[in-house]
Amino acid sequence: MSKTLKDWIEQDVAPVRDKPVSWLSQHYFFRDPSRPLVSDSSYFFAPADGIILYQKVVEPGDPLVEIKGRLYSLRDAIRDNDYDKQSLVIGIFMTFFDVHVNRIPYRGRLSYKQLDPIDSYNYPMLDVEKAILDELRIDVEGAHYLHNNERMLNTIVSPDIQLAYQLLQIADYDVDCIAHFEQKQNRPVEQTAPFSQVRFGSQVDLVLPLAPHLEYVTTQEEGVHVEAGIDTLVRLQTVHRR
Repeated sequence: MSKTLKDWIEQDVAPVRDKPVSWLSQHYFFRDPSRPLVSDSSYFFAPADGIILYQKVVEPGDPLVEIKGRLYSLRDAIRDNDYDKQSLVIGIFMTFFDVHVNRIPYRGRLSYKQLDPIDSYNYPMLDVEKAILDELRIDVEGAHYLHNNERMLNTIVSPDIQLAYQLLQIADYDVDCIAHFEQKQNRPVEQTAPFSQVRFGSQVDLVLPLAPHLEYVTTQEEGVHVEAGIDTLVRLQTVHRR
């Protein structure tokens, strides 16, 4: 269940924080705790365990964040200058202490495309993680990785609500890979089912294009810790027009 940043660190991180990195990477990082599959067409569930860095409705070219004076827009995030949909974007940062199995927020058919790093290597996410774990604060000023790092753009078409939405998985500098559990395009996926794992740090953004027949009501606050497939992010309300 969702927790304040302070409660999550005290209850979940503190018991293992002093363990050796070798133990964490071998025995803790790859854990995949059993979670029930939930089907609730009124909600989008969290796709990742982690801290909500930002959640806002933006025009495609408007900034999601500003990093050392450099704007980072939705078009920058998905690397598509032709994207033209006003969207709700929710960014979840996964620390080294989080479960890194990602789950489906809302059922549909999944296709994906890998986007290579802009530079010759991925930038580290350490500054953002350090601010979260050591200072209990969100610091997007250190999020240089958002501009440069490799990413997987997942598109899920949901006929039930007549919507195509995106999940953007952004890799850390020492990531082995972003690994889909099933290497098949346009495959059916069920709500809250596991579909992928990003190894050794990352971020996942949920991108929901605004639609005239739907209203989105966010259910969490920025800075809280959520769990994939357990905590909701958005409640759907159908708009009835006369």
